Amino acid sequence: MKGARRYWVLLLVLAFVQAAGVMPAAGHGAPGVSSPQDPAAGRIISIKLLDAPESRRADPRAHAYIVDHVAPGSTIERRVEVTNESSTPMHVNVYAAAATIAKGEFTFAPKRTSNELTGWTSLDTADLDLAASETARVRTTIRVPRDAAAGERYGVIWAQTGTPTDRSHNVAMLGRVGVRMYIGVGPGGEPPSDFKIERLYPTRARDGRGEVRARIHNTGGRALDISGALSLFDGPGGLRAGPFSAKTGTTLAPGDLAEAVVPLDARLPDGPWTVKLTLKSGLVEHTTRATITFPTTLGSAGAVAASAAQQGHFPTPVVAGLSALVLTALYLLLPKSLRRRR
Repeated sequence: MKGARRYWVLLLVLAFVQAAGVMPAAGHGAPGVSSPQDPAAGRIISIKLLDAPESRRADPRAHAYIVDHVAPGSTIERRVEVTNESSTPMHVNVYAAAATIAKGEFTFAPKRTSNELTGWTSLDTADLDLAASETARVRTTIRVPRDAAAGERYGVIWAQTGTPTDRSHNVAMLGRVGVRMYIGVGPGGEPPSDFKIERLYPTRARDGRGEVRARIHNTGGRALDISGALSLFDGPGGLRAGPFSAKTGTTLAPGDLAEAVVPLDARLPDGPWTVKLTLKSGLVEHTTRATITFPTTLGSAGAVAASAAQQGHFPTPVVAGLSALVLTALYLLLPKSLRRRR
């Protein structure tokens, strides 16, 4: 029976690993919805996504952006909610426009620039007349052609308001807010998402503040929006500081390299410090540690005395799949082993 107890302990441990692998991690700086203001009339609008696919319920990115992977010939629908947050009535235009990822940023195309994804996208209304504080919902439908090539496309669902040029206004004043679209196309399952933290080093910004920079490599098959936080400990006199949030806005296409920057308090001593940096995109998360000393010269890089091996998590589907396979194998083999012992 001792052998049986050992097997059951192993089964419980593996079950815990599997449960931990599918639990959503807490977000660092999850993407939000901005509300730009029309400077001519003091008008404010906001937009947010209302739907996420069942397969992405635990993914915070899918609750902020339209993120999906579909086979050619598929159709998906999402709803967005547009709100007039001002105290006056407002006319709002809603439309889809192109976007790209370049140099570590999700870049919006000017005006109503189109691309392949916007050609697949239709809205159930293009014009909203909203009373003060009124909210309206717009249904977005994306129909992917059967002959669509594999790959990921990017775009934005925009809500726009403003003052056009007329006798009273020589310059058009426009404000718009949007929900990003990341639509992957291809047969079979979705390609995995993953990244590596390839380098971590301290710098001194021009304003005197210390910064920690991390070089990130998107090693997966989907675009990533990187967020995260850094903590410092074992500093001079045993000081601890943080957590400090990484600057948001780092987006990587598959295969891209970019830097995540964590700005720190200018009053921090130079060090040495032990730092722990955790970066994530959706459910993919990696952590690395290093011992660093900030430089005294503005605009220069400091020393990295030691760097621990990267501590990462497998993407959630991998963890769950491996755990399930091991549990199934043990379930089938355990009775045979116990019968031989009897």
